Amino acid sequence: MIAALNRLVELIESRPDAPDVTHLARELGTTEYHLRRMFSSLAGMPLSDYVRRRRMTLAAAEVIRGEGDLLTIAVRYGYGSTEAFGRAFRAVHGIVPAAARENGGPLRTQPQLRFRLSVEGTTPMHTRITDRPGFRLVGHSARVALVHRGANPQIQDLIARIPPEAHAHLKALSSTEPHGLLQVSADVDPDYREGSGLTYLHGVAIAADTAVPAELDHIDVEPGTWAVFRTAGAYPGALQDTWAATATDWFPSNPWRLRPGPSIVAVLERAADFSTATTELWLPVEPSAG
Repeated sequence: MIAALNRLVELIESRPDAPDVTHLARELGTTEYHLRRMFSSLAGMPLSDYVRRRRMTLAAAEVIRGEGDLLTIAVRYGYGSTEAFGRAFRAVHGIVPAAARENGGPLRTQPQLRFRLSVEGTTPMHTRITDRPGFRLVGHSARVALVHRGANPQIQDLIARIPPEAHAHLKALSSTEPHGLLQVSADVDPDYREGSGLTYLHGVAIAADTAVPAELDHIDVEPGTWAVFRTAGAYPGALQDTWAATATDWFPSNPWRLRPGPSIVAVLERAADFSTATTELWLPVEPSAG
């Protein structure tokens, strides 16, 4: 995976105007979905943001060196007009190209990334691989913004509005793995951008052929393989650390890659104030090539 990400960085350097990520993923025997998710997790920024910042870093060097008129530089970096180029330039650097050419800056430079494998792994990850038939996720859902660290206020608000008797009703419906009350994230942006939209469902898993009560939302899940990561500790910190470790430790050293599908957190046990919890993180996976 580390070698694949470095190939991706090289591609962006050679084609900052329009890197063909789909073709590269095919050539590397992986998927664009997995490549983007791993990049955002390890780089700490979405791939789309890195491409935009790196493109404007390279373009700024040409602007300052006076290598051609601004329209020529704009076209070279994939923009059809100096106006569009100027807007993109200002969004990254905070100034227009003409001011950068005249004054030499100030500029916000994005260095070229280089991924390296750091040998850590001193804390074992409690993981199992399981094949599951199709099942159904039912519960209460809403579109919310993605939050990487800490509690998500939109999700907290959704759960707070669910009456206690509705929680009891959900628990009674649970009939298959993953067991218990579930926190489901679906339709997630492949770049995993902070603030991007996703569908959050607070509910349970039932068999695929079970009828859905009229008052509940549902997500149908296809048959497939899942990697299940068990975590115990401070909530949500320990769970979020496990999320990060799947990208930094587990996927680079195991022959699996992410496939499209919902990610699921099953809360198995928790303190009364939810300060600590034992959870299972379910991620949809498939064998990686080679």
